Amino acid sequence: MLGLKEKASYGLGAVGKDMVYMLSASYVLYYFQDILGVSAAAMGVILLIARVFDAFNDPIMGVVVASTKTRWGKFRPWLLIGTLTNAVVLFLMFAAPPSLDASGLVAYAAVTYIVWGVTYTMMDIPYWSMIPAFTEGGKEREGLTTLARSCAGVGSAIISIMTMVLVPVLGRMFAGDVPSEFASRFPGNQWIELNGFKFFTLAVAVLFILFTIIMCVCVKEKSSVNMKTASVGDMFRALVRNDQAMTVVLTIVVINVALYITSNLVIYFFKYDIGGECWNDGYALFNMVGGGTQILAMMILYPFLRNVCKLNNIKIFYVSVTMSIIGYIALLVLATLGVSSIVPLLVPGVLVMASAGVNNVIITVFLANTVDYGELKNGRRDESVIFSMQTFVVKLASGVAAFVASMALSVLNLKNVCESAGGVDFSKCVSSSSKMGLRLVMTLLPIFVLIVGVIIFRSRFILTDEKISEINAELGKKKESL
Repeated sequence: MLGLKEKASYGLGAVGKDMVYMLSASYVLYYFQDILGVSAAAMGVILLIARVFDAFNDPIMGVVVASTKTRWGKFRPWLLIGTLTNAVVLFLMFAAPPSLDASGLVAYAAVTYIVWGVTYTMMDIPYWSMIPAFTEGGKEREGLTTLARSCAGVGSAIISIMTMVLVPVLGRMFAGDVPSEFASRFPGNQWIELNGFKFFTLAVAVLFILFTIIMCVCVKEKSSVNMKTASVGDMFRALVRNDQAMTVVLTIVVINVALYITSNLVIYFFKYDIGGECWNDGYALFNMVGGGTQILAMMILYPFLRNVCKLNNIKIFYVSVTMSIIGYIALLVLATLGVSSIVPLLVPGVLVMASAGVNNVIITVFLANTVDYGELKNGRRDESVIFSMQTFVVKLASGVAAFVASMALSVLNLKNVCESAGGVDFSKCVSSSSKMGLRLVMTLLPIFVLIVGVIIFRSRFILTDEKISEINAELGKKKESL
């Protein structure tokens, strides 16, 4: 059984990893589009192209990890290499030189974001691939998965809660006065936010490196399955043959697209729809409650539904999706009614983020179980290959969602159009039709995507708890006969 030190350090690694991911997924569009002035359409294309590139990079990285053999194991070397390089690129991405012109900023955003995706893959695949490699199926695997996802939620919540609180603070501490040559490009608080993001990202990058080092020192692979190195063609054929892995992959895509569409646009909702001079305070509180709810959902709600209510994971999945749909409907109704008080808006936020927290655990358990299914069906235990798809599809979902959000921002003409040296109510700078369009995109579109995901999952997924028990029993018999 896993010890407390191993569990705690593995969870700490998830905190750092998802701090980095959430910072990129939630704020790269806002940073380049709203602060630096890169066109929303250009950013949408960049984010989508980067994810298409990952379609080739991520699976190849899964094969590389699977074939790695060192005295430190196959996972930890890549965890360290990926973390160090990703932390550097993350800082560079949020430290764009303000002297660059429009085309220079587009090129800078494209290069840094694509390289960031490549280096993130280098550490994310081995991180999640370690679960099947040093745990048995059933309760131990579910327990570690729940812990890791809960800690990942902590990392995401830290970024969601603290970014727009600390960015202005750090910006005021280190930005200084706007240089005269940049005064026209960065009016008001934009210069403060530009510098605040740079120093906030530096702090996140340092913590990311520290947490990964602690994990690599404390967590050792208990077993490393010897695998024949597969070609890229063999790997794709194996994934296609593992119909359950592909079903889970498709489900992950649609579930995350729905969530990321909202997470990309919610900052614009508070800034340009709710408005007010202190819009970022309401945004921070909304994220604080939502992030806390996501963590509690993983740590308390999921175990409650699983162990107390005795629901199987498939039923829990349907419950969580229903919660999310109800939350989106409530958000649309409240926004349409003109509710600007933060308290009522917390209700739909709690429902959506509770659903996200539960789904984080369930989807990872589903994916881990497909490793056993694939071993029984295909005779190969391709944990790195399978989990490389999780990395890819999550980033693909964020890319698709960012593209949709970017196109919406471009059409709705939502940008930093209020130029003032002091505080400003940004909600007065956009039309009522633009506000309504924003509400519809961030609520009705995610609902549609969630419904599509449920249809895909319901029609193809067969790995019930009973089926998993049968698979584990069959695998046990095979090992005994060897």
